[in-house]
Amino acid sequence: MIIKIDKVLEKLEDEIDIIKSKLIKTPKMISISDNLTSATRSYLKSQKKIANKYGIDFSVIETDDIVKDLNKYNNDKNIDGIFVSRPLKNKYYQEIDIARLLNPNKDIEGLSVYNMGEMVYENEYFVPCTAESAIKILENCMDLEGKNIVVIGRSINVGKAAAIMLERKNRSATVTITNSRTKNLKELTMKADAVIVAIGKAEYLTKDFIKEGTYIIDVGINFKNGKLFGDVSKDLYDKNYYITPVPGGVGTITSTILMRNVFRAAIKNIK
Repeated sequence: MIIKIDKVLEKLEDEIDIIKSKLIKTPKMISISDNLTSATRSYLKSQKKIANKYGIDFSVIETDDIVKDLNKYNNDKNIDGIFVSRPLKNKYYQEIDIARLLNPNKDIEGLSVYNMGEMVYENEYFVPCTAESAIKILENCMDLEGKNIVVIGRSINVGKAAAIMLERKNRSATVTITNSRTKNLKELTMKADAVIVAIGKAEYLTKDFIKEGTYIIDVGINFKNGKLFGDVSKDLYDKNYYITPVPGGVGTITSTILMRNVFRAAIKNIK
């Protein structure tokens, strides 16, 4: 059974409308890239489309020195939100360098060192968008308190962030974070009330892993033979399981959260 995201999307759009009513200017967002591949260009094209939908001024900045330009736009009062396109091309800079450098008030992805630290202290103003998307969808499906949730994947922006957010006091889920080397993974997932799978392997999660009635949040975006697949196998798409679709599930909410964060950043920028 497909998990519907309509109510989650509606709440986010209501929040955007409330913030919009408090602004007297059009929010401005930039996506900065030192590696404009065809895949990156395609993604940024979709970003521009959704930004236009919500009335956000959107620009792509191509750079040969991402650190120099980040410093520039960090201090530019005309820029509200900054998105850093990945993967980075410049071999001299690592993700941690960007995370340390990015102005936390413009960090619409929630990946700066400051905002990740704020998340650990249960302040979720800017948190990793994909992780927040997964949590919001789950919260719309169930009361998380005391639930057994297994997270498959340990990336900073999804797995680790989702685990921290699930353990927050007002959610109080019991979280097990796993990865591709976890030896007893099936034993863990068979006991789960919900599974967030973000391992980056097409159709990785099969019926062998999951008991009936489990909620499954599929974060995967994989291409195989030119077709798009999530991390969840198609054999789980029947009435006995609850699954977010790919596409049209987590990704849709993630994009909307990113745009909501531009509006949040614009509010911070006028204070």
